[in-house]
Amino acid sequence: MRPIKIAENIYWVGAVDWNNRDFHGYSIYEGTSYNAFLILDENVTLIDTVKEPFADEMLHKISQIVDPKKIDIMVSNHTEMDHSGGLPRVMHRIGEDKPLYCSKMGHKNLSLHFPQAWNYQPVENLQEVSIGKRTLTFMETRMLHWPDSMFTYSKEDGILFSSDAFGQHYAGPERFDDEIGEAIMPHAKKYFANILMLYAPLILKLADKVTEMGLRLDMVCPDHGVIWRKDPSRIIESYVEWSRMEPRRKAVIVYDTMWHSTQLMAETIADALIAEGVPAKPMHLRACHRSDVMTEVLDAGAVIVGSPTLNNGIFPTVGDFLTYMKGLKPKNKIGAAFGSYGWSGEAVKIVAGELEAMKFAMKGTGVRSHYVPAEEDLAACRELAREIAGALPM
Repeated sequence: MRPIKIAENIYWVGAVDWNNRDFHGYSIYEGTSYNAFLILDENVTLIDTVKEPFADEMLHKISQIVDPKKIDIMVSNHTEMDHSGGLPRVMHRIGEDKPLYCSKMGHKNLSLHFPQAWNYQPVENLQEVSIGKRTLTFMETRMLHWPDSMFTYSKEDGILFSSDAFGQHYAGPERFDDEIGEAIMPHAKKYFANILMLYAPLILKLADKVTEMGLRLDMVCPDHGVIWRKDPSRIIESYVEWSRMEPRRKAVIVYDTMWHSTQLMAETIADALIAEGVPAKPMHLRACHRSDVMTEVLDAGAVIVGSPTLNNGIFPTVGDFLTYMKGLKPKNKIGAAFGSYGWSGEAVKIVAGELEAMKFAMKGTGVRSHYVPAEEDLAACRELAREIAGALPM
């Protein structure tokens, strides 16, 4: 793929990873991209690199525009290896004495990643650096989503190079939002739900800060996925909406099953919720990846979790999902538990305890079915659904 001009004297020189299907246990069915940006100015500047296997591809793109040795400044917005893995190849090519701008935590992390004695230039929050006709402003964004994360802003262009914020795991021929349209939003939502949900309070504070600063935003360039140029405010407003985690009248029923008894309970709960006017989606954990489940959980008002009892505990896939969800800290959720058992029946109590620990507003004491659900068990499932429907916003 060739380099792509995104603005006057600014180029995308990243790489598309068509074949990656997993990112830290988050399923990326359509691959991803690693975005890097070259600015031609009195001081030629490269913002971020790519994952190590794609470093030569990036350097080849750069060489179609300018000799990489003419790069004067390297900027590292984020030290995670999908963006810093190409740094050794880049620094070797451009000259290891060239200044490498990063946050203070970025300096610490990069030094731990790489033993080379590079010319680090740790920056202060909102520090400005002139590269000629342009001034770059570095904005510290700690824990969005690593301690070292920062944004780089070119105020003359109105372009925000936003590191891992506002991105999507998506590999495709499109480089801009207007080339793909609404089809990119599910990818952006999934990215937020599985990577940034945990940091929602920090995102809201950052959004307020950016508003106060009155930054002109003509373009937002994340390190994954498409560049937002048609309407950059769209993704920022979506982040604010998602970060508020305001519950919708929607329920997700998450479950696994051994002999279909817990499945019957899940589908009975879903049918009863739908009858009450609540969009409800049963999601079998061996049919739906946990990252897709979390995308649905993001704006759901109720999360109802079912598990059969196995070896006096919960089913392994349910335990995996609960651990994953707990780490992402969803808020403002109604919770409930259900499940079938053959012998001792501890699973429902364990699931309920995990949801309570996540500060879910629990409904009911949990519905348990001994072996195959009898009519009274299914009636209890329908009653639980009605109670949840009554508590969800209209």
